[in-house]
Amino acid sequence: MQSQTEYGYNSKIEGDIVLTTVDAALAWFRANSVWPMPMGLACCAIELMAVGASRFDISRFGSEVMRFSPRQSDCMIVAGTVTYKMAGSLKRIYDQMAEPKWVIAMGACASTGGMYRSYATLQGVDNIVPVDVYVSGCPPRPEAVLDALMKIQEKIKKEPVLHDLVAFKQLAGK
Repeated sequence: MQSQTEYGYNSKIEGDIVLTTVDAALAWFRANSVWPMPMGLACCAIELMAVGASRFDISRFGSEVMRFSPRQSDCMIVAGTVTYKMAGSLKRIYDQMAEPKWVIAMGACASTGGMYRSYATLQGVDNIVPVDVYVSGCPPRPEAVLDALMKIQEKIKKEPVLHDLVAFKQLAGK
């Protein structure tokens, strides 16, 4: 199977020509235009705001467009403590996001419940939605969130794009 990130420069051809596959180009486009859905539920949301500021500049990764509508986003960043009262809303918002979609659990509380071992706190957001990347810390540094975003981008680059489109057309035709 061909690698999804194949591209090359042919010096024998005049001009600036880059050879690639359509699938690799589409994966690159998709990876560099991730639109996050910030689910700021507690104190980690302050650090998530810092990621969008000029010092850490999330726009370097094509993710400066924070979307507060699930239908316009493809990466949910769960930042903070998830209570059982909020869990249903979080699951509903995740279900409203279009495929493909990814989830980042930001901080100890979102990942494992953190220091809150009580009847009211969900012990990890992965109990209700699938998590792609976990970010440790209480709260994690903005650099750690950017690292998680880069891991999501690497995951996206490895996923086939055209295969998904062919499968979708086959399902739509039936």
